[in-house]
Amino acid sequence: MGVGGRCLVRHLFQILDSYPRRVYALMALTCIGLLAFGLYLQHEIGLEPCPMCIVQRYLFVLVALLALAAAIWPARRAAVVLGGVIVVLAGAGAFVAARQSWLQWYPPEVFTCGRDLYGMIEAFPLQRVIPMVFKGSGDCSAVDWTFLGGSIANWSFICFCACGIGAALLVWRQGRKVRQAPALAH
Repeated sequence: MGVGGRCLVRHLFQILDSYPRRVYALMALTCIGLLAFGLYLQHEIGLEPCPMCIVQRYLFVLVALLALAAAIWPARRAAVVLGGVIVVLAGAGAFVAARQSWLQWYPPEVFTCGRDLYGMIEAFPLQRVIPMVFKGSGDCSAVDWTFLGGSIANWSFICFCACGIGAALLVWRQGRKVRQAPALAH
């Protein structure tokens, strides 16, 4: 890595160490913005979300709520725990978005409209609904909107990865401070 790259990494770690609550707040605002844009696409443009999109929305809601709690909560330990949960949720969201991207790049040969998520939950037990959601349907493989060549699922994947990596870095950096704090008190 060159001098510029090392400087960038050092600056990133300085931001993570100095302003962890602001980073969590930015993460929460980003998720809220993405949710608001998704609702705009649904209600104003007329794009109906598929079951995988709905799962991603719920995961964005959870990430936003936990990031907001980590931003508000003054205790460093709580921010580390909440950040760990954010990493897991962002990983799940990235998985769902990656699976949907895969379906969009390699659509199934037989298209079925399938049921919406709520219809599946009402008609089947949860242990059958989850595999059905990840199997996808004709709706999940449709690309109705793009930005810079990426579909909604592609951009969701990038955002989930950014949230997960950001939270993992915060947990790592803040976790080091939590472990060192008792040693400094003696």
